[in-house]
Amino acid sequence: MIALLLAIAAAGMLFSILVGARAPKLWLAGGLLGAAGGLVASVHVLMTGAVWDWRSAFALGGESVHLRLDAVSALFLALLSLVGGAGAVYAGEYWTDRAHPKSARRGCVWWSVLVLCLGWLLVTTNGLHFLLGWELFTVAAYFLVTLDRQRREVRAAGWLYLGASHVAALFLFAFFAILAASTGSWELGPMRDRAELAPLFWLALVAFGLKAGMFPLHVWLPSAHANAPSHISAILSGVTLKVGIYGLVRFSGWLPVPPEAGWVVAFLGVTSAVLGVAFALGQHDLKRLLAYHSVENIGIILIGLGFALVAMGEDNAPWGRVALAGGLLHVWNHGLFKSLLFFAAGSVLHATGTREMSQLGGLWRLMPWTASLFALGAVAISGLPPLNGFVSEWLVYLGLFDATLAHGPSAWAAIPAAILLGVTGALALACFVKVCGVVFLGAARSKAAAHAHESGPAMRGPMILLGAACVAIGLAPVVFWPAVLRAVDVWNPAWLGAETPVPLAALGKVHIAVALLALAAAIWMWRRVRHGSLARAVTWDCGYAAPTARMQYTAGSFAGLITEWFAWILRPARHEHRPGETLPTSASYSQHTPETVLEYAVEPAGGAVMRLSAAARRLQHGRVQAYLLYLLIGLGILALLTWLGG
Repeated sequence: MIALLLAIAAAGMLFSILVGARAPKLWLAGGLLGAAGGLVASVHVLMTGAVWDWRSAFALGGESVHLRLDAVSALFLALLSLVGGAGAVYAGEYWTDRAHPKSARRGCVWWSVLVLCLGWLLVTTNGLHFLLGWELFTVAAYFLVTLDRQRREVRAAGWLYLGASHVAALFLFAFFAILAASTGSWELGPMRDRAELAPLFWLALVAFGLKAGMFPLHVWLPSAHANAPSHISAILSGVTLKVGIYGLVRFSGWLPVPPEAGWVVAFLGVTSAVLGVAFALGQHDLKRLLAYHSVENIGIILIGLGFALVAMGEDNAPWGRVALAGGLLHVWNHGLFKSLLFFAAGSVLHATGTREMSQLGGLWRLMPWTASLFALGAVAISGLPPLNGFVSEWLVYLGLFDATLAHGPSAWAAIPAAILLGVTGALALACFVKVCGVVFLGAARSKAAAHAHESGPAMRGPMILLGAACVAIGLAPVVFWPAVLRAVDVWNPAWLGAETPVPLAALGKVHIAVALLALAAAIWMWRRVRHGSLARAVTWDCGYAAPTARMQYTAGSFAGLITEWFAWILRPARHEHRPGETLPTSASYSQHTPETVLEYAVEPAGGAVMRLSAAARRLQHGRVQAYLLYLLIGLGILALLTWLGG
């Protein structure tokens, strides 16, 4: 059955690739068929615990094709199928032939290539084939990021993404090549007994951490997610980043890891969570803000994985299982609510033509569906009950709290990790209060915002589907718990059968009660507004005779106090023109937050390398006499070193 479903999924995606450039409706049908096949196969594996293993009689690149679908890969494949199918429907209205005649159909083809290659990565168990899929999906993602390549910033974002991806590919090639040389085969699988392979974890951490957007390896992420079309941003953030997490989870489960690996991953997770949300607070671009929240949520997932590695080293199954289960459930949750938020941001961009929050405002009345669904995603990503974000973060908290009861270093590390995770949640809530207030409330700050329109059913439908999934996991977490536990036990079979008492049924009942109270309050308020029982009055104008939309809080002023706490890392650039006369005619003030790591570390280092390269090129001037001189100098240095060594 699993083989048939995966064959249907692959056939659907291949068909959509073949017809994507000519028949968009057939492309959509093939893509949805492929997504449905992958989703049903994944659900079957997660519900039953079955493992599908298949080896072909033919070879690819000299290696036999070996595919495997277990609970770990099925957890990620289910997310890919859901977001991939929803994004294909969304793209039909968001990125149309009429609006984008040069890129719409090309985007259909590359979308299907991306989804197919991501699915291949999740089921292949051969290092060489993994590398092939990795490079193909990188190329597909590059062409999707640069669909709107007429704009210079889009091309720059694409090149940065491509450069970072190839750095990751170099580390990944070294990882698989050394592994193949050590084992004598490109085949992958459990090798926990090969202690000499443990140092390879550091190569995997750099390669997969770079792809996942882990701080400080996230330098490509903000510009790529901000400048890509919104449905591309959704799959990049919701799914593609998770391929990096999949690599870390898969190979930390199959291979031995150094004793300090868990501590390093947990530290990087806490750093990514706190600094990711800090950078998000400093953004004025709606999609760039959401991109930095991807860094934050990848950090939360890494906290769960890091402490699971620590627990595995200390032979402490209960709290390690809970921490990893929280991290893996957050893979699903982040994929759902972040895709929802990017879809909603795309709806705003589609209606107004701008991502700048300073040009928006008052959209709740004009775009009630988009505003409501964005608010739902904001509640989920802020980790508030009764939605799914709270469930996974709560599980990570439970793992950390249980770790504090253990004797040893893990107890002392779990306390600050839990505190900083709480700080992250509070800052995320402040950030999305800012976004919802500036973008959807108040008065329109531009003509585009004043004349915005709601998106159509093809864009609203995927948003409603993802929002419903967020609600379902939040209200019935006990239904999804066995699937996540199966993935945890596949990661570390030694934990199989361990007692993991987590009161998810009670949490679900509390969430249902909270949801019913919130619904009742919303209905009561709506009825009061509809029947005119609420008095209406002009907002206090602070003494101004003619208040305007410019007198509202901006994105920068709303979060200014909090961003000052992180000025040491954000390093905001301020531009101001102070009034100099008694009755000034003009004054201005603005600030923007740069990408600190990219602009203050990566770019200077890259500039130094380019200068050295230019200096080296001057030596290559084609004069034979000079080359003979270089050879004599080299021989002289070699002779001197030999003499000194003797």
